Amino acid sequence: MASSAVAVRRAVQRYASVLLAVTVAAAVWASSTGDIGVRSPLPGVVALFLAVASGWAAGTIRTRRWPLFLAAAVGWLVLAAAAAGVVASYQAGLRLRGRRLAGFLAAAALVLAGGVLVGLEVGGTRRITTATTGNVLLLAACLVVLPLVFGLWVRARRDTLAALRDRAERLEREQEARADRARAEERTRIAREMHDVVAHRVSLMVVHAGALEVTAVDPATVEAAALIRTTGRQALTDLREVLGVLRQAGPAVVPERGIDALDELIGESRAVGLRVSRRDEGVPTALPATLGRTAYRVVREALTNVRKHAADAETVVGLRYLPDGLEVMVRNGPSEGGAALPGAGQGLLGLRERVELVGGRLEARPVDGGFLVRALIPLEGAT
Repeated sequence: MASSAVAVRRAVQRYASVLLAVTVAAAVWASSTGDIGVRSPLPGVVALFLAVASGWAAGTIRTRRWPLFLAAAVGWLVLAAAAAGVVASYQAGLRLRGRRLAGFLAAAALVLAGGVLVGLEVGGTRRITTATTGNVLLLAACLVVLPLVFGLWVRARRDTLAALRDRAERLEREQEARADRARAEERTRIAREMHDVVAHRVSLMVVHAGALEVTAVDPATVEAAALIRTTGRQALTDLREVLGVLRQAGPAVVPERGIDALDELIGESRAVGLRVSRRDEGVPTALPATLGRTAYRVVREALTNVRKHAADAETVVGLRYLPDGLEVMVRNGPSEGGAALPGAGQGLLGLRERVELVGGRLEARPVDGGFLVRALIPLEGAT
């Protein structure tokens, strides 16, 4: 029901000019024949010409006004036809302002006065209709005043709606600006707190690791201290990039690595004692950057979990190139035990959301005493 009403309204709006032209022409012709007005003694061809001209003038009101005003004046003086005059008065109230509106009112008064003179000259029904005092006042109200007031009301309503729309858009822009400022302030606050807490702690760790590397005698201790120092410096670099992003005024764009950095990531894991191997299947092809970043995040999170919970387990990182995507698999064997680092379980949850965001699927479950993380990332969702 609602759709049919919308279709009818659109059709009326599309053909409004044609409908108005046909209505005005038909009303002028009916007035000349006496059906809705005073019958004209003029030849029918004259009445037909004025009816067609009035309809054409009404149909072109959106682009020009003077033809309708002229047709209204001629139609009233010659045929006592009111249709074009009613439309002209409405359009004057809708479109004219100031001196132009005052000029229209003066011209309308002259036309009505001319109609009185014509009625007195012609006599008969024309005189009674257009030249008596009561009928002249009634015609002035119906032909000029009421349509003019209605046009003024429609224009005022449109102006009010436009002002309200502009105000709403301005308020929305101001609200968005306030929200952007609040986000920027919050991001700056978070960056400051991260710098004061995390960066300070990591810097102390790097300093102490460097001191241990210099003073230690045991080669294994020196190697471990060097690894801690290098890893800490890399963490500081990554942290500075994140803090820089948080301090940006525009959209946050975090620089991330892709599949090309997997070997480096695996090498870092081996350096801290993990037994990690890599196996690829299929023919390597150029992949979208989004897919590569997502695959890198899957492997990094999975290896982080291995370091936390099964640091002594054999781990395999596998990539399988598919015709329509990429399968990423990280699987570790059973662990012999030992102290596990604490975890909140939010890493896999965020990873699942990231994979599903590009249309993929993530599987994370225990397998044969170990753990399996497998992600299927389609090409279509990562483009």
